[in-house]
Amino acid sequence: MKIIRKNDSKFVKKPSGTEINYYLFPEYEINYNEIPPNSEQEWHRHEKVSETIFIIEGELIILWTENGEEKSEKIRTGDLVESEKSSHTIKNDSKQIAKSIVIKQILKGEDNSKIFKNDKIYGK
Repeated sequence: MKIIRKNDSKFVKKPSGTEINYYLFPEYEINYNEIPPNSEQEWHRHEKVSETIFIIEGELIILWTENGEEKSEKIRTGDLVESEKSSHTIKNDSKQIAKSIVIKQILKGEDNSKIFKNDKIYGK
């Protein structure tokens, strides 16, 4: 069992005010983000990294481009977004801090869903 404490993560405060704790591992990365009210991330995309965003508190607006067209949608607590290599940004136009978990991986295209469903052995 390995426990990584928050104060052992790499902390960064972005110019937008977003505070991020980076938990870096050889095969994936997990980020804990606190996005302040009335802020917006820089537009960006990933070529090799698969990015999944899970909203744990509050609401945000995700903006992305698809076939040259800009799209947007409000995302709320419990919603999950997969960026799918699109250019995207996140905006918090609410009056409260929004919190999210971001998982970044480099996927190999294998379907491991059966392993995820069944890889649990009960008992000590």
